[in-house]
Amino acid sequence: MISTRQLHYFVAIVESGSFSAAAERLFVAQSAMSRQIKELEAQMQSTLFIRTARQPLLTDAGAAFYPRARGLLLELERASQESREIGLGLRGTLRLNHSSTVPLSGVLMAALAGYLTEYAGVHMEIAQQSSEIQLQELAERRLDIGLLRLPVLRQHDGLELHRLLDEPMLLAVASQHPLARESSVRLTQLIEEPFISIPHPQRGGLSYRAAELCTRAGFYPKAARVVSRKTTQLQLIQAGFGIALLPLSMSAIAPTGITLVPLDDETCHTSIALACRQDDSALVKTFVHHFRNAMAKTDSSQGSTTT
Repeated sequence: MISTRQLHYFVAIVESGSFSAAAERLFVAQSAMSRQIKELEAQMQSTLFIRTARQPLLTDAGAAFYPRARGLLLELERASQESREIGLGLRGTLRLNHSSTVPLSGVLMAALAGYLTEYAGVHMEIAQQSSEIQLQELAERRLDIGLLRLPVLRQHDGLELHRLLDEPMLLAVASQHPLARESSVRLTQLIEEPFISIPHPQRGGLSYRAAELCTRAGFYPKAARVVSRKTTQLQLIQAGFGIALLPLSMSAIAPTGITLVPLDDETCHTSIALACRQDDSALVKTFVHHFRNAMAKTDSSQGSTTT
């Protein structure tokens, strides 16, 4: 079988113009190179060089073989380089999903864009998915990265969560609502208001966090006639069906006709986390490292709470 060494020697002789120059270029003994070329010719059952006193000349067979041999070496180098980059986490395809209450905007989009700029060999597939399904997909290895809203109630072995960002909660109301004219509101002012987002008993996320804050204030959110835990809630608020507590980042996707009012309690905040597998590939680990570092830099420059 033809070896890559023989291909390297053959190409080097053609490009260097002589056996001696090729041997010097590759730091091998000329006798060893000559022996390898003879073995190559024996395997191919064809003479590749006409040996002359001045320099070897390619035979017709050698001239036909040269571009193919050089192409094989180049393709082998490309394949080797690609494999090295994949092994180092520099190339591949990442599957990333985010929950509907974690819009890819602001600092998250900046961190994502920075990663893709630095790692040009990486492609991404992005979709929207609930936090609970993200964790299930991660556990079953159908997803690489999840961006979700804490808290999560169901734990999966082999997964880890990294808190990325804490952000304030705001009251979202239709612009014609009386509370829309307030500079800030207390949670106790919302006791009689209909909430269009009520937590599922077995799911965490934003609605669960909102219910936690209301319960701490002494009441449980009263359900509106129409409820939703997805971004549909923005349209429901806009239409006047009820109110919701939303994170600051969702203001980037809030439609006109909705007013976001600050809460007067500084402890009313919510957290975004990155979920991944503990034993994942170098590609995933490189992304997680880069993304967390980017969020940490955002934290130090803006004074937000990231961990």
